[in-house]
Amino acid sequence: MPATGLLIAGGGAAGMVAALAARAAARLRRLPDHRFPVVILERNAAPGAKIAISGGGRCNLTHDGSPAELLEKGFLRREEQRFLRHAFHAFTGTDLLGLLGRYGLQCAARPDGKFFPEAGKGAPDVVQAFIRMLRDSAVTLVTSCTISEVACSDGVFRVGAGDRTFTGAALILATGGVSWPSTGSTGDGLRFARKLGHTITKPSPALAPLFTVVKPPAELAGVSLRSVALIASAPGRQASRKGDILFTHRGLSGPAVLSLSRDIAMLLKECETCALYADLFADLSQEATGEMLLSEARRNGSRLVRSFLSHCSGAFPASLAPFIMTGAGIPDGQRLSGLSRAQRVALQTVLKRFPLGSVKAVPLEQGEVSAGGVPLCDVNPKTMESRLVPGLFFAGEILDYTGEIGGFNLQAAFSTGWLAGQEAAGRRQEPECRRP
Repeated sequence: MPATGLLIAGGGAAGMVAALAARAAARLRRLPDHRFPVVILERNAAPGAKIAISGGGRCNLTHDGSPAELLEKGFLRREEQRFLRHAFHAFTGTDLLGLLGRYGLQCAARPDGKFFPEAGKGAPDVVQAFIRMLRDSAVTLVTSCTISEVACSDGVFRVGAGDRTFTGAALILATGGVSWPSTGSTGDGLRFARKLGHTITKPSPALAPLFTVVKPPAELAGVSLRSVALIASAPGRQASRKGDILFTHRGLSGPAVLSLSRDIAMLLKECETCALYADLFADLSQEATGEMLLSEARRNGSRLVRSFLSHCSGAFPASLAPFIMTGAGIPDGQRLSGLSRAQRVALQTVLKRFPLGSVKAVPLEQGEVSAGGVPLCDVNPKTMESRLVPGLFFAGEILDYTGEIGGFNLQAAFSTGWLAGQEAAGRRQEPECRRP
């Protein structure tokens, strides 16, 4: 008798939603639950470990907007937008919120578009809601199950875990990437995908903080720069991103840093050094910044430069003013009217390119997600099925895409998981599984 049912490796966001979608599709086909077993194999003692810590426990589930708007805002690489388009339409943010709402968990969008559970609720409540959904969908959840081997022959997937072997007609790998290994994302799924014939793009950091060669001054630890441009400069290469920057004890973090970290990690692969700068007046050109300084000197020439810097912009706090003046070579008691042309040009230069140090490391294990994984060209975007191995599907962070912060990566996990589960359940049995 041919194997039936679906095996899902990984009980995170993508894996749990894949199971729900598979059961819904099977029931729609009037297939009895016992005729189509859906089994999640989760290495942790409980599912949803990464959901449970997302957003510091608050859980930024998704982002406000249509699928097209989320793709445009949340995924900066066109090939990723094209790949995810079908999945984002198959299971939208509205679908996700409706699903959670049916289990009593309401969510609301903040002014910046990020969706969070209602006040008093958080990530643990999201995980519990999904566990209840799995129970109602007759999904078998096997926890504390560390998969050691995956094989496929004669149309049957065999998954070994200790002394147990699980079989199914289809397999979804939803094991995540390699960020936050304490949550179970240790890259096992990449190893299984490679064994089944896929080449793997080496994982690299994404949405990660930056460690600098020289730690920021202690006085700046915890200080934020608002709506500035972060510039990463390497020999012959440059990348930038606008947003907030946070000084830490070891380097830099904040939305602009996390967003640019993937590009910086790639720069470091090609170049020995990468210098960081902040454009403190990102909305003004170099020339406009110079005109602003001249205008201020004419109107308030008696004002101390330090006082001007402490109050002239909401982009940086007063605590940064002494460092700006030191960088421009301006003494503490200098007044605006007394600035020489050379001093004014130096000040203008520092304001537009404030040095933040050189990157020492982009810690892979501390990234919210990781880049790399199964190449998108190896997967059918309309089904999430492998182009190499019939019956093998992928969902979530194991795939080589990376979204911006703001709920985009979780939505991608939910969307690709739903599409993979739906298609895996509706797929006709193949006579055999092609070996690599």
